[in-house]
Amino acid sequence: MWSCITDFFTYETTKSVVVKSWTIGIINRAVQLLIFTYFIGWVFVYEKAYQVRDTAIESSVMTKVKGFGVYNDKVMDVADYVTPTQGASVFCIITKLITTENQVQGYCPEVSTLSDCLFFCRSGILTGRCVAYKATVKTCEIKGWCPAEIDTIKTAPMMEVENFTIFIKNSIRFPTFNYTKGNFLPTITGKYINKCNFDMVNNTYCPIFKVGDVVRYAQQNFTKLADKGGVIGIKIGWMCDLDKSDDQCNPSYSFTRLDAMSQKNAVSLGYNFRFAKYYKMENGTEYRTLVKAYAIRFDVLVNGNAGKFNMIPTLINMVAAFTSIGVGTVLCDIILLNFLKGAALYKAKKFEEVSDNSLDSLNNRLYRSQPSFQQNESFMKPSDFGAYSIEHYS
Repeated sequence: MWSCITDFFTYETTKSVVVKSWTIGIINRAVQLLIFTYFIGWVFVYEKAYQVRDTAIESSVMTKVKGFGVYNDKVMDVADYVTPTQGASVFCIITKLITTENQVQGYCPEVSTLSDCLFFCRSGILTGRCVAYKATVKTCEIKGWCPAEIDTIKTAPMMEVENFTIFIKNSIRFPTFNYTKGNFLPTITGKYINKCNFDMVNNTYCPIFKVGDVVRYAQQNFTKLADKGGVIGIKIGWMCDLDKSDDQCNPSYSFTRLDAMSQKNAVSLGYNFRFAKYYKMENGTEYRTLVKAYAIRFDVLVNGNAGKFNMIPTLINMVAAFTSIGVGTVLCDIILLNFLKGAALYKAKKFEEVSDNSLDSLNNRLYRSQPSFQQNESFMKPSDFGAYSIEHYS
């Protein structure tokens, strides 16, 4: 126990030992060079650790769709095929419709292709009775909107959607730096917008996106997507270095299929939803038209961060760099103490224990060797400058 206590109350001081070895010298300088290169190349140049960064981007997105299509001999405009109508960052373009008209509240047979009653009902509340659906088919009777929906009807999608255009207006702000910008230049004109189409090379500031181009950029087949529906992500990235000029802070676009997993499922392929339009007869009876819509949903996603030079992170990372260079010394000590010839000699030179008795003996020898101190004993006693002498001569 006493040994543990004495070992705990000890102090270790650094002792320099010069080792003239090509092997150790090369390893030491190589490790220091690697650390120095890492901090200069990765930390300061690539990661820009000298900057303070703002990732809390504030963004607003406004969208508009334009185009005309023909579906079931009926001309469709934006009010017919876009939902919701508010122009938000998430919107759907309907490509295919299955319509069940003139539904009223009542009793009717559930739709089925089986020759027996179903125990699972999709269109209403089961009454518990089996009724004739066709001449040779009976199904469960339901209470709900009748006639029941038949959603297995085959119908072709509206192919004109491929040529529809999407207008995206995006405004962003980095609150830390009070910096704002938009995805098209202030000098842009209405004439240019009416003629331009976005592409990855020449028209990166054009806010007009052709639906077919967006689907192609997302590496999808438009015919399959229009038939079953799906979700496409339009990602706008703002990675800005505010130490550079304002025209260097530009949006970057990427496109992807967000519901890619639905392509691998055997059921619930693509994207569809239902909605209804309600009417009233002259006698006050309510009826509706039920619509099952297959659509391409577009999600406009905005992300980004901005950086600007600041002295505090610069100093912190500089101190970390200089401190890390000492890792080379630790590695060389491990090699010297464990793997090279003469490790025992190096260990004896590097680690030396000094007890209280050794300190007193050394102080006395130093005291006797200094005549000026002997002449004026009141000036300094051996015990007073013992610590200094060890530090000075170590």
